[in-house]
This record gives sequence, structure tokens and C-alpha cells, in this order.
Amino acid sequence: MSSRRDFLKATGGLVLASGGSWMASHAHGADATMGPAELPEGTLSSSILEALPGKVPLIKKSWRPPNYETPISYFNEEFTPNNAFYVRYHLSNIPEVAAASWRLKIGGEAVATPLELTLDNLKTNYEQVEIAAVNQCSGNRRGMFLPHVSGVEWGLGAMGNAKWKGARLKDVLNKAGLKKEALEIVFDGADSGTFPATPDFVKSIPVWKALDENTLIAWQMNGDALPHWNGFPARIVVPGWTGTYWMKHVTSINAVTKAFDGFWVKSAYRIPRGKFPIVDRFISQETDVNTPITEIVVNSLITNIVNGQKVGVGQPFEIKGIAWDGGYGIARVEVSTDGGQWWRAATLGQDYGRFSFRQWTFIANPTERGTMTVMAKATNRAGATQTFELIANPAGYHHNVVQRVSLSVA
Repeated sequence: MSSRRDFLKATGGLVLASGGSWMASHAHGADATMGPAELPEGTLSSSILEALPGKVPLIKKSWRPPNYETPISYFNEEFTPNNAFYVRYHLSNIPEVAAASWRLKIGGEAVATPLELTLDNLKTNYEQVEIAAVNQCSGNRRGMFLPHVSGVEWGLGAMGNAKWKGARLKDVLNKAGLKKEALEIVFDGADSGTFPATPDFVKSIPVWKALDENTLIAWQMNGDALPHWNGFPARIVVPGWTGTYWMKHVTSINAVTKAFDGFWVKSAYRIPRGKFPIVDRFISQETDVNTPITEIVVNSLITNIVNGQKVGVGQPFEIKGIAWDGGYGIARVEVSTDGGQWWRAATLGQDYGRFSFRQWTFIANPTERGTMTVMAKATNRAGATQTFELIANPAGYHHNVVQRVSLSVA
């Protein structure tokens, strides 16, 4: 019989306060890609696949708080399975919220009639809408910045695409009597820090974004209830904007008349002003030097081939991938098989909406032995395209450099 000491040794002592304990099953990724070569050496060497309850094995970045990345193979599907969807938390105490006891309080000085909703209220008292949208961590690909910057060293998989269903946030705010003086809408969730000095994870968005018809209080994901690790029983969905605003386990929504001054808005998740082609601005939170990160920049990912893979000369093969942006929609994806000298159009897959992944395919036909360097770049309908060089910023956000995959042709 295994002893408690044996158990702790095998699991690395992995126990998390979550209204009960959880234990993760471990699987070293001998047959999985742990991430691109640009990741810091320590990150790659320590990477393992680990399965949280209800999840398939994901690439573990940290366990307290839990941060787990989706392996690239799952992005060969239009929609990322719920059990493979990445996990991102800032705080370690994550309670198991019961649907029956969950309450969502709507208040603040900029509403006339504060409300308190149950999950049944949310489902039955408001029109239910469904939208396909990418949820991407602001720091996706941070680990690929050179020189490296601090933070979770994410590779390519701190994102996922899902169909989100729920009530429009604007309908709930209007029911509460949103006042014309409202400037920002503030969200808080059920998770909390281990130490009193840890800033609670509270976020705000400008009132105009809260009133956008696509911003939701969602309770369903890909046709099922939200998984615990992705915000059960309800979360905020802000299509087109990075995941920092998609508050999980949401418990309060407050309309305020002044700029919110919480740490996670005022100090964190900010980018230098004027460096990125951003249209959606959070003006009430801007300073002379920086501004909150908002919309996702245009990007693409090759999903079915990896560096060093062998292909045959004169043997056509399919290259697959996805492209996405902040909601303008993908206009085209171009592929090069000679390191960027010549580009040809890829074939775009079904359009599930402007906030969704857009699949693409390209048939390559190697004609010479040696190294084939495959590249893919996406352009959106606003005319923005991926970059060829990193745009430096302290937090390592918005990495959308054109990807390169080197194949061996024999």
C-alpha cells in the first residue's frame, strides 16, 4: 500500500484549496510537443502533461494558481473541446461554486435598481444568445519573446475557441436601470488570494463595451455547462478582447461613474501607447505612456506539422492551420514554402463568425531535397497583417510574429 509520503512524492504535493481538495494525474509528454524551441530552457525541460479533474492532460505551467496550456493538436478542430480548453488563474483559492446557491449581484452608483440573479433567472428571464469566440490569454506566446520577459511562460496554447451561450450583459444592465453617468462596468469573481495582501482579481471595461450586443454573461460552453476550471456557473464573455476581461465565476457586476483604480486594471495588463494597431481603446484608463490591453491582434497558427518533420520529395501534403483576430474577420491567409520569398493564398474554411477561429488549408508539393521552411501569415478585413519582428513591450503581450516551421524533404 502506498504511503502518504509516496503519494506526495508522486504528485509533487499537489493540493489546492477549492472548497475541497483536488489531485492531478501526471503524464510526462514524451510523445507530445511541450512548446516551441523559443521557450526558456527551464520551461521546456520542466514541462509535463497533467490532467486536472474534468480535463485531458494539458501542458502545466504552474499549479498554484493553476495555469495549463492546450496542446496544439486540439487546434485542428474548429472548436476547442471543453475538456482540453486552457486554464488561467491569478489567484489560488478557487471555490467549487454550487449552481443552486450562486448569486450574481448587479449594483453600483450608476444603476437605479440593484438586482440579484440566480442561475435560473439568468437562463429564463433574458434572451439567450450564442456566439463563437476565441478566448486568448493576453500573454499567449509570452515565452517566445527574446529576450524573455517575466510572467507565465506561455507557448502557443493559452487560447481556445468555443460557442458561448448566455444573456447579453446590456440586457441585465438595462434591467437594473443603467444611468447615463456610467463610465465603466466592474466585475468580480469567486476566486481569492491566499494572503490578505494579494490584490483581488477585479476588472473593469468601458461602458460602451459592456453595452455591445456581443458581450455576454455566459453559462454554457460548446453546448454544455461551463467547466469548473473555465468559470462555472457563469462568466463574462468579451468577444474580440483578450481573456483578462472574461471574468470567471462572476459574482458581482457594478456600474461606476469614475475610472476603476484596482491593481489589475490600473497597474497590470497594460501596453505602451501607440505601439500596436489597436482600434478599441479603453480611454478612461489611459495614461500618457500606456493603456490597457484590449483587442486581440491578427494572428495565425500552423497546427498539423512540426519542426523537423520529414516529408517526401514530389509527394504533395496538406498544411492546416487557424487564423483569428479581434473581431474584424479574417480576409486571407497566405502560405510560403520557401522561407518567405513567394506567398500563395490558402483556402479558408467555414466562417463561424468574425470572433471565431477561421480554419485554412494549403497543399504543398516539395520539389527539392533539403530543408523546406513553411510560413503562414493572416490579414484581417481591417487591413492589419501579422508582423515579422517582435514589438517589444514589458509584459510580453501581442506576440503575432509570422510562424516558421522547418521540414526535412527527402
